[in-house]
Amino acid sequence: MHDLTPITAFGLAEPTVFVTQSCQLAERPRIALASVAARLGVDEACRAVITDLLRADAPDPAAWLASDIYSAFWMGPDQWMFSADFPDVEDIVARLKTSFGETASITEQTDGWVAFDLTGEVEAVLELVCSVDMRTRSAGYASRVSIHHTGCFLLIEASDRVRVYAPRASAGSVFHGISQAMTSAATR
Repeated sequence: MHDLTPITAFGLAEPTVFVTQSCQLAERPRIALASVAARLGVDEACRAVITDLLRADAPDPAAWLASDIYSAFWMGPDQWMFSADFPDVEDIVARLKTSFGETASITEQTDGWVAFDLTGEVEAVLELVCSVDMRTRSAGYASRVSIHHTGCFLLIEASDRVRVYAPRASAGSVFHGISQAMTSAATR
C-alpha cells in the first residue's frame, strides 16, 4: 500500500533528456520551488531575509541570484520564486517559513512547474522559440517568456546554459517546442 514510486512530469521513472549534436535539453525533476510574496508593510524586513538567504540583495526585475542552497528570481513587485535541489531542501516551504516568519506569504510551487536545463549552443535555439536575445543578455538575467504558446520563466546561467521553468500541465508542449528548435538549429 505504501509502494509509491516518484515519477517525472512525463510520467516516467527517469528524467527525459533530448540531445542533438550541439545541445542537450534535460528535465530536472528534483527541484523544489516556492513563491515568496512580501506582506504589506514589512517588505523591507522580507528583503532583509532574502539578503541573508542569498548573501546578496533581493533580485530586481529581470534578474536571478543563487547561493549555496537557494536560488531566486524576480516574479513581480515584492514577489520572488525560490528554488533548491531536493536533497538540500525537500520541504522548501517549511524551511522558508522558518526564515521569513510573518514577513512573507510562501506558497508551494514544486508540483506546478517543471525545470528544464538547456545546454550547448543555446543562442541558436532560443532565437527560434522565444524573444530573448542572448547577444544582449548575460548570466543572471531572468524573464517571463512565451515558449510554444506557453508562459514560462527563462533564467540565463551562462552563455551556454539556461534553465526554463514551464507549467507542469504544458511540460510536454514546451519540451516538444524546444526539442524541435534544437533539431532545426542543428541543421542550419
